[in-house]
Amino acid sequence: MSETQEDYTKNIDVMRVMDRIPHRYPFLMIDKVREVIPYERAVGIKCVSMGEPHFQGHFPGKPVMPGVLIIESMAQTAGVMVVTSLGPESEGKLVYFMSVEEAKFRRPVEPGDYMEVHVTKKQNRGQVWKFKGEAYVDGKLCAEATFAAMIRDRP
Repeated sequence: MSETQEDYTKNIDVMRVMDRIPHRYPFLMIDKVREVIPYERAVGIKCVSMGEPHFQGHFPGKPVMPGVLIIESMAQTAGVMVVTSLGPESEGKLVYFMSVEEAKFRRPVEPGDYMEVHVTKKQNRGQVWKFKGEAYVDGKLCAEATFAAMIRDRP
């Protein structure tokens, strides 16, 4: 049974996320993508768990998700959006960071949090895409950044 366009853009579970981007545990920073509006925006979900390896040292007694990993979750959500926009023939391509700007961290993300990652395409020229990303827990803004990435074929 072939997947319809709507099926391809809604409720992308972790297995379908891994079809679209090459990241794997322990560096897969999203658990699913709830929605993609091709070429416009996407919403990724990260269920933050105490079992994640970075919490062993960041920080003992007061675990906090590192800001760079929150930004990585934005980038991975954006990568799923790009591949979903371009279609199944783009699955498995690599999306490389080019820049991160205006990163701000408003409140900590902790184990047990359900983090929603919203990315919006700001512009796209050829293989270069620019995004605005925001991470929320319980409807409260935790982090935001503007970033650019380039999509490339695997070597």
